[in-house]
Amino acid sequence: MIVIACAIIGFALGWHRAGKAGGNRKDRWQWAIAHLMIFSLLGLFATLVIERLA
Repeated sequence: MIVIACAIIGFALGWHRAGKAGGNRKDRWQWAIAHLMIFSLLGLFATLVIERLA
């Protein structure tokens, strides 16, 4: 669940940051996908840490 939430947040954040920087639609997609992958990996590691500590 954490991974999915992080992926959605990452996509939205990347889309917003590209728009704020003045990017066109392709730039927004590129930033959104890059942020989605990074946040998904962070969510995966967070899930692994939580599971190990529980």
